[in-house]
Amino acid sequence: MTVGFSGDVAEFYAKFRRGYPSQALDALQTAFSLTADDIVLDLGCGTGQLAIPLASRVGSVIGMDPEPDMLRLARDTAASCDVRNATWVLGADSDVPVLGELMGQRSLAMAVMGQALHWMDHQELFRALSPLIRSGGGIAVIANGTPLWLQDAEWSRVLRICLEDYFGTKLKASCGTGASDRDRYAQALEAAGFEAVHESVITYSDELSFDQLIGGVYSAIPADELPGPGARPAFAERIRQSLPPDEYFTEEVTVSVIVGRMR
Repeated sequence: MTVGFSGDVAEFYAKFRRGYPSQALDALQTAFSLTADDIVLDLGCGTGQLAIPLASRVGSVIGMDPEPDMLRLARDTAASCDVRNATWVLGADSDVPVLGELMGQRSLAMAVMGQALHWMDHQELFRALSPLIRSGGGIAVIANGTPLWLQDAEWSRVLRICLEDYFGTKLKASCGTGASDRDRYAQALEAAGFEAVHESVITYSDELSFDQLIGGVYSAIPADELPGPGARPAFAERIRQSLPPDEYFTEEVTVSVIVGRMR
């Protein structure tokens, strides 16, 4: 099942979603002792923001996503980066048992999920992944920053008000980035039999231009609600006029990496 990240939304996602800091990749490599012999799964891989840089650290990466447009763009980006050890698979969290059958005797060193996890049944997923992972490997759950409209900054609060007014709905969901979400994921990992569950946090500041900000907003709007090309200039201008008259908007990014290991 797709969740609306098709067409132009996928294009905005590929262009404007932030990548992952190298410290997050280092944390994954250290937690599971990843080597050039390992296979890793990026479930809900989107357009490859995590799978593609991971590919240089392991033997092969499986990027799995339910949205064909996301996979098409991930494949294109991988080719442009000369990444040849990534395989792109159409599938959702409910297809993980089938993936296990296709892998045969091979095991995963790691299954990693970004913020796409909040669309999944994480408790069932962690149980389904457990038999596919090698000893010493495990699961990682990464939150790559709070949604643009939920940050502790005046520009973010204004953005949220503007979006809520335009779409006629309250924007409260943290998309798996909130403290309560992280606690639920950690508890579910332990319940599924994973050990040494812990969280590491990376923080940094970033400066967003207005084009980056509005592109990030477009990347998060379901395809059937995204303003059409002809309506986007007026939509963007409405938001631009509501925001402080700054050239750049400071974003405090918190990256959370939760890992749980198999014996």
